[in-house]
Amino acid sequence: MASSNDLKISTFGYISRCPVQVYEAIADPRQLERYFATGGVSGRLETGATVYWDFADFPGAFPVEVVSATQAEQIEIRWGQSDALRSVNFEFEPFRDFTRTKLTITEGSWPLTHAGAQEALGSQMGWTGMLSALKAWMEYGVTLRDGFYKQ
Repeated sequence: MASSNDLKISTFGYISRCPVQVYEAIADPRQLERYFATGGVSGRLETGATVYWDFADFPGAFPVEVVSATQAEQIEIRWGQSDALRSVNFEFEPFRDFTRTKLTITEGSWPLTHAGAQEALGSQMGWTGMLSALKAWMEYGVTLRDGFYKQ
């Protein structure tokens, strides 16, 4: 159980698309595979679903439990090892008459230790990469993950 002493990370970015489009780019498995889970996604992110994400550059599908999903507002998932499940929240906030979206991703929690801090920073790096890849794909049609993690 998380306590007030546990570590959480949060990162955000602005994407020049409306909240419905940004939400769908994460909830829809065919879109998520284009820029992030490039090894495949087994299903749509809907409340109560358990789907599997796989990454071509880090093979091995893992379960993602969808705690809640509200169109164009938020998606909350849980993932990780059974003894260390992490909660991840995606929040979609409209800007400029719904032509831009601020997407905030928050994950936690880790113990307030050196190892916990290392894991939290690694996760922050991963979600920042996801945000960058999402923006590049949605705004410019560029897939940033191609060859990014392989020599």
